[in-house]
Amino acid sequence: MEEQQTDMRLFSILFEKYKEPFTLFANSYIRDRVVSEDIYVEAMMHYWEKRHELPSDTNIPAYILTSVKNKVLNYLRHLNVKTEAEELLLSHSVRELNFRISSLESCDPSELFTTEMREIIRKALGELPEQSRLIFRKSRFENKTNRKIAEELDINIKTVEYHISKTQKILRLRLKDYLPLLILLDCF
Repeated sequence: MEEQQTDMRLFSILFEKYKEPFTLFANSYIRDRVVSEDIYVEAMMHYWEKRHELPSDTNIPAYILTSVKNKVLNYLRHLNVKTEAEELLLSHSVRELNFRISSLESCDPSELFTTEMREIIRKALGELPEQSRLIFRKSRFENKTNRKIAEELDINIKTVEYHISKTQKILRLRLKDYLPLLILLDCF
């Protein structure tokens, strides 16, 4: 029991004597007081566990300081690897972000929607009866009046209006997802 108390006193004296200078040494490289203190404690614990295996002429302060130095080196190497990995990830993220920015800058939404809408309109018109398709094309693509279309096709103007209205309803239904854009572009 006496020997254990003597060991504890010796450890406390040693610990307190070198705590400040060795922690300052570690902190001069690490620049983090808490980590530096942790390293000092680890170095002291390492010494204390190995003290009976060391030669009797071991310079104890030099041994502990060497341990602190090696732990600081390991910490800094680990920090370096971590920092390089973070920089690599950041560099990749920056490149990816720049790509998204340039992609978005070159994007013309109206052109994308116009292409999609044209395809939907083409398909919808292709599914219409021949007379409805013909009347709608003359009205919208040839800009002919309802009266002119009725005269050309020798049909009643109400029939022309009916086919145009029916085709518009079909197109509105097919283009419902694009309606806000159509209103903005004043296309419909």
